[in-house]
Amino acid sequence: MFVGQREWALLMGWIFGYGSLMWRPGFTFEEQCEARLYGYHRSFCVYSHVHRGTPERPGIVLGLDRGGSCRGMAYRVNDSHWTATLDYLRAREQATAIYLEREKEIELAGGARASATVYLVDRAHHQYAGRLGINDQLQLVRQGIGLSGANPDYVKSTVRHLEGMGIVDGPLHDLLGQLEGGS
Repeated sequence: MFVGQREWALLMGWIFGYGSLMWRPGFTFEEQCEARLYGYHRSFCVYSHVHRGTPERPGIVLGLDRGGSCRGMAYRVNDSHWTATLDYLRAREQATAIYLEREKEIELAGGARASATVYLVDRAHHQYAGRLGINDQLQLVRQGIGLSGANPDYVKSTVRHLEGMGIVDGPLHDLLGQLEGGS
């Protein structure tokens, strides 16, 4: 169903990705488009104990934290794949229950609004890192290796995908610059 720019009906069946889900969704979807989530921003605020680190040598990954807005990628999932998609995402995103699965309104490219499943950081969880300085982030990224690979690869892939979408995320670009030896 095509939704015109001025139509504000709340469409169902969407997943919002802001980090690795943008470049490695891992599930079947009908369509994808850029989207914006209001009230939350992309932040390196999660100690990774599974995918990009271990409890002994944590890495750091992105979470959606309160405040601002976040541009990312939305995926519309067919009803016939919805349950399998949620099962997959819960296994992937909720390995340590650091995220809260919620339904939030997003704005799709072109202005339509949709209800999307999003994964927000749980600030009460012990893996919530809060706002870390760049030196602490660098240390965690450089040491982090987990089930999904090395933490620097996660940062590089996320930044490169954001660039491909025309998104400049200052803190992420600064972190990548430091990782690659910049000032």
